[in-house]
Amino acid sequence: MPETQAQAPAPEPWEYTLYIPNDPRAVTVCRRTLRLILAAHGLPHLTEAAELVATELVTNAVQHTKGPAAIRLRVEGAALRIGVWDADPAPPRLSRDTAPDAETGRGLALVHSFADTWGWVHKRDTWNIVGTGKYVWCELTWAA
Repeated sequence: MPETQAQAPAPEPWEYTLYIPNDPRAVTVCRRTLRLILAAHGLPHLTEAAELVATELVTNAVQHTKGPAAIRLRVEGAALRIGVWDADPAPPRLSRDTAPDAETGRGLALVHSFADTWGWVHKRDTWNIVGTGKYVWCELTWAA
């Protein structure tokens, strides 16, 4: 009889939120925190892609807004959702015609390429940290 490999169960749902100041150092703090959280929850296989998309989302929040922001990491089922709130209600712009050697302008294109899905919504911050702004999110999925 052939040996079958059991499917690993989906992890228990969890969620973390990290409030960040409008400071370029916040990008590194978020990236390192994300790496530790994924390792603690047994999801190191998501680290590379998750760090890339989270870095782009947090960088956009820090560079293009004047207020604080927050990053939320959430696992439910076989999906990791990474979302960033910021104080600017202006919609994010996906630029598909940025030059390959440009130093800026490719962040959302990378998120679009690496994430399984992404989007954004206008968001009134219920914590009254950033006020009215937007929530940009993406999901990375894996086989459960």
